[in-house]
Amino acid sequence: MTSLAPAEALALAGLVIVASYTVFGLTGFGSSITGVPFLVQLYPVRVVVPTMVVFDLCAGLLLATRQRAHLERREMVSLLPFIVVGMLVGATLLVHAPERWLMLGLGAFVLLYAGSQLVAPASSRVASPRWAAPAGLVGGALSALYGTGGPLYTMYLARRIVEPMRLRATLAVLIFLSALMRLVLFTGSGLLLQHAVWQLVLALAPCAAIGYVIGTRLHGRVSVTAARRCVWAVIVFGGLGMLVRGAALP
Repeated sequence: MTSLAPAEALALAGLVIVASYTVFGLTGFGSSITGVPFLVQLYPVRVVVPTMVVFDLCAGLLLATRQRAHLERREMVSLLPFIVVGMLVGATLLVHAPERWLMLGLGAFVLLYAGSQLVAPASSRVASPRWAAPAGLVGGALSALYGTGGPLYTMYLARRIVEPMRLRATLAVLIFLSALMRLVLFTGSGLLLQHAVWQLVLALAPCAAIGYVIGTRLHGRVSVTAARRCVWAVIVFGGLGMLVRGAALP
């Protein structure tokens, strides 16, 4: 995937993971959409996505346990059935789709979504509960394919839950449950049984822990809105890089 030496690739991956889980600790989501566009420049998509699942599961459990008292259960339950269906579709595509189209699809999604977050004005309108179906289906499919369903859940829930603490708690629990479902799917499909995945997990686990601690300590001290805008700007370049790399694959 890259011309870098293994040690250099691993060092860069470590920096990406620290940044990704700093974002997660700060906002309650965003680890995969921050990290995956850059990690796939170093390792195959089918290795990167299961690796992020393991870290999302651990980070989501930690954050969800701390903030479970603020959970909006009704909103979460309305999304879950649709997420499950979307994940089944996404996992099937991840196993069978060519690497080139996986890369191009993720690059296009990341670029369009991050770009829209930079230019779209914030809206205070409450979303209809009918949007739970498309948000869950598309978010579930993207979660299984790339681990990037969190932004879709956030777009919907941010228009349903006003209080920031409740939104962060609900997202954390939802991402934990999403990671748990992906863990089951990826184990059944064999993706999580790859030796390369567990090599990365063991090597990068300290980086994920460091990022999570930094993010949780920054929460409440840094403007989440300003932090998100910086993250989206960086992710735009990640999306562009994925499109270029995907176009170069056979």
